[in-house]
Amino acid sequence: MNAKGFRDFVRSGWGAADRAVRLVDGAAEAAARHRDLLRSVLPGVRVAVASGWAPVRSNDTDHGFRPDSDFSWLTGCSAEGAVLVLGPDGDAELFVRAPAEPDESDFFANARDGELWIGPTAGPAEWAAATGLRCRPIHDLPFALRGRQPAVYATFGVDPLLDALSGPDHTAELRRVLAELRRVKDDWEVGQLQSAVDATVQGFADVAAELKNAVESGGERWLQGTFDRRARTAGNGPGYASIVAAGPHAPVLHWVRNDGPVPEDAVLLLDAGVEMDTLYTADITRTLPVSGRFTDVQRQVYDLVQQAIEAALAEVRPGAPYRGFHRATMRVLATGLHDWGLLPVPVDQALDDDGQQHRRYIVCGVGHFLGLDVHDCASSSPEAYHDGSLVEGMTLAVEPGLYFHPHDETVPPELRGIGVRIEENVVVTASGNRVLSAALPRDPSGLEGWVSTKH
Repeated sequence: MNAKGFRDFVRSGWGAADRAVRLVDGAAEAAARHRDLLRSVLPGVRVAVASGWAPVRSNDTDHGFRPDSDFSWLTGCSAEGAVLVLGPDGDAELFVRAPAEPDESDFFANARDGELWIGPTAGPAEWAAATGLRCRPIHDLPFALRGRQPAVYATFGVDPLLDALSGPDHTAELRRVLAELRRVKDDWEVGQLQSAVDATVQGFADVAAELKNAVESGGERWLQGTFDRRARTAGNGPGYASIVAAGPHAPVLHWVRNDGPVPEDAVLLLDAGVEMDTLYTADITRTLPVSGRFTDVQRQVYDLVQQAIEAALAEVRPGAPYRGFHRATMRVLATGLHDWGLLPVPVDQALDDDGQQHRRYIVCGVGHFLGLDVHDCASSSPEAYHDGSLVEGMTLAVEPGLYFHPHDETVPPELRGIGVRIEENVVVTASGNRVLSAALPRDPSGLEGWVSTKH
């Protein structure tokens, strides 16, 4: 690299590279609408939102880069190290890194970012053409944020340069405002979620077709790789760490090790979602009978969970309290557990705030917002989330389940090691809700037939 002959020779003789950015149709227009929404809520201030950087995996290798979700919502841009600035007068500028030209040493000497190493990279001109935003080199950012008046609302902790130029004063308020704006999806966003769901359904079919191979060799990791291949082909990749939990792992809520065998007489709890290139992700769970048929005791648990999700979905409609589907789920499950003799108290006492004994078998919540993040809009205020009401355009994951751990001696031996979850992705409509994931059967007989056809 230091040889003068090499350096002189490598700096010239390069034609124009294709650095064009090709956004998904409608992405730039959706981002422009989102910026207008933000300006309407925070007028007269400067807002700076950073895309962030890929985290280091070890030594000189990084994890894959994914932009900050708020940044993506406002820009549609996926550039690493970029910053969006919304001025107090309503103007918008996107600051991005310019790729090193062939006559610059970074072109050939920078293994992390140099184009000779990683391929052509879009710069300000390409991102301007794609997003419709005025784009400038990142080194101009200090001039755009010079001084502290008017106040700068910035995403502190995402980018060191932005942190140094802005400060943390208004970070929590900005994140809250953005989260609450993102709760209600426009038609374009719902379309992206539907595409993510459709790709996920195909990924589940891929997994079902590989169950026999997983039983014979490969186990959970084989199935994880099967789904992840679909996610990487159809979109950006998995939207979160896939849960591929077979047999005694099915009751483990976040079993992401995925390193166990797949017993033929077990159920497989598959919780996975494809994240599209626009970063909207599905989050679906089905509990599959590996053999194609549930045993009687597996069916018993599954039937109760299905009753719970039917009750939950009946509560998802405009004007309903967000907690309504949670309460409906818990009443069904607590009643069933009591009927099986597993609760030490009556149902109403268990459902009381000071009771909650049924939560031993379902310690998690049974739903959440869904969108750019699998657990979307997490920075919303309690009044706008769990203590709020549902409105048209909200998208949710609804996911009741029951989890009987193998070493839980409060349940009879035949139930130990069984975990069942059913998770649907839902959009609130004017008349109730629409299940985006309806292409996957959730009734046990339909699911058995679907699994059997994939074998």
